[in-house]
Amino acid sequence: MRYRAAPARGVPGERVPPCRTTAPIVQRGRAPRPLAAVAAPTGYGHLEGDVRWRRLFSATRFFLRIDGGGGVEGTRWRERPGSIVEIRSVRVGVVAIRAVHTGFYLAMNKRGRLYGSKEFNPNCKFTERIEENGYNTYASLRWRHRGRPMFLSLNSKGRPQRGGKTRRQHLSTHFLPMLVS
Repeated sequence: MRYRAAPARGVPGERVPPCRTTAPIVQRGRAPRPLAAVAAPTGYGHLEGDVRWRRLFSATRFFLRIDGGGGVEGTRWRERPGSIVEIRSVRVGVVAIRAVHTGFYLAMNKRGRLYGSKEFNPNCKFTERIEENGYNTYASLRWRHRGRPMFLSLNSKGRPQRGGKTRRQHLSTHFLPMLVS
């Protein structure tokens, strides 16, 4: 859509071309920056490597816990050892979850079973998504079941559910990352 320009200096019918200057805009007190410094950022480096200590509280009212043997379960007791986890961002939207007291990483195998891994491997990467209700969901980055993502989930008894049975809408997959006080 073209806009009509006002006549210049009273000459009827004459159009004024739009201003297209190539002169740099210099702000008071600053030197002009080269064009390379003005370019858009190529990534979100400030988000990578971020470490948060949290307790993951499920919508089924259990805290996620990774015990000393690598087992994953839910516990009702907030102060239980292994319930404090370190959520470290691997890249944007991808996190690794590690129990602070035991040192085990949360992992999911290709059958959708949750376990604790002593070493970090590709099974330990989860995509973190903030849902509309304010809860977070964690889906395995590596594994899918029939094309659908497999989610971290604790059922109503605090036991981990296999990833193939989970959906994003299930309350058992919703977790609140609570601050450690």
